[in-house]
Amino acid sequence: MRVIPIRRAAALAALCASFALAACGSNASSASATPTPNDGRIPVVTTFSTLNSFVEGVGGNRVRVTNLVPIGASPETYQPTPQDVAQLSQARIIFENGAGLEAWLDRTLHDAAAKDALVVIGSDELPVKNLNPHLWMDPEYAQVYVEKIRDALVTVDPAHAAEYRANASAYNTKLTALEISIRKQIATIPPQKRVMIVQHNAWQYYNDRFGIKTLGIIEVNPGQEPNPQDLAHLVDLANQYHVTAIFSEPEYSPKLAQALAGSAHISIVDNLYDDSIGTNPKVHDYISMLQYDTGEIVKALK
Repeated sequence: MRVIPIRRAAALAALCASFALAACGSNASSASATPTPNDGRIPVVTTFSTLNSFVEGVGGNRVRVTNLVPIGASPETYQPTPQDVAQLSQARIIFENGAGLEAWLDRTLHDAAAKDALVVIGSDELPVKNLNPHLWMDPEYAQVYVEKIRDALVTVDPAHAAEYRANASAYNTKLTALEISIRKQIATIPPQKRVMIVQHNAWQYYNDRFGIKTLGIIEVNPGQEPNPQDLAHLVDLANQYHVTAIFSEPEYSPKLAQALAGSAHISIVDNLYDDSIGTNPKVHDYISMLQYDTGEIVKALK
C-alpha cells in the first residue's frame, strides 16, 4: 500500500496522446464530467471483478466499488479507456493484483489517481511462482488480500476501524471454511486423476494448495498460441496420464482447446472462472466462484 501524488492534468494529457484522438475527443469530456455520488461512501476502484468481493466483504455499505475490466473480460489483455482515467481520478483506494497481471495499468494511469489515493497491491510480499500472478486463487493468499484492504480502509477512515476489522475477520473465517470445503471435495478424486491441462495457468496456486498437478498449459503466455510440437506434447501427456478433460474459461477462444481435445479424445470444461466472476448468480463473488469451479473440476476429474 502506498500513497500516489496527484498530477492529474499532465496524466490526462499524456493519456489522450496515447489513445486515439477521436476516442479521447468524443469520450473524455463526458467521462470526466461523470458526477461522483456524494453519499459519504469511500470510492474504491478495483482493476478486475474478482477483487470486488474482498473490498465489499470488508467495507460493506461504507464503500462504493467501481471495477475497470468488464465482467467476462481478461485483465491480462485489457485495453484501458479514457473512462478508466475518470474513475481513477475519483478513487480514494485503488486495489490491483500486481505481479505483472495488469501490465496496462502503467504509470500514466497511476498518475491520474486522485490526490493521496492509496494503491493496494494484493500480491505484494506473497511468493510469486514462475511469474504467475494468480495468487488470489489460493484461499489462504486471498486472506492476505482481505487484510490489506482492511488496513487501507482503516487508514482512510479510522473512525470505523473496528467495523472494518470485524468485517475482515468474519470474511476470512468464511475463506477458511471455503478452503476446508474445497479440500474435502478434492479428496474424493482418486489421487492418480488429480491432474489438469489448462488453457492458461490461472490454476497453479489453487492446484498447489489442493494437491492437483498442473500437467500442461495451452497458452503459456496470454495470446501466445502453441506451435504444433507443443500441442503434440500436450496430447502425449494427456494420453500418458489418462487426462479426462481440458479446462478453460469463457473469455478465451475455444479453438485451441477443441483442437487438443479432438486429438486426445477427451472432453472440454470451458466454463471455469478465475480472472473474472460471471453474470450467473452461481459465480457472483469470489467464494461462490471457487465453490462453483471446484464442483466443475471434481465432476470432470472423477
